[in-house]
Amino acid sequence: MIGTSYRCEICGEESETPVRWFVIHCGTAELTVIKWTKEAADAPHARHYCGEAHAQVYISRWFEAFCG
Repeated sequence: MIGTSYRCEICGEESETPVRWFVIHCGTAELTVIKWTKEAADAPHARHYCGEAHAQVYISRWFEAFCG
């Protein structure tokens, strides 16, 4: 069985078994950060981040775009 490979939106790191990764679901007025679960990661429009630092990069960019 071939597993699903996930790719970090910031650095491009790929993993079939993410550990300490985060999932972000976002819209124009709402952003949700989720500790990694397969269900959250496989949801439509989910964004994947290999760690807290890269999730924070996206969150900062989202705030800048939303508030700017």
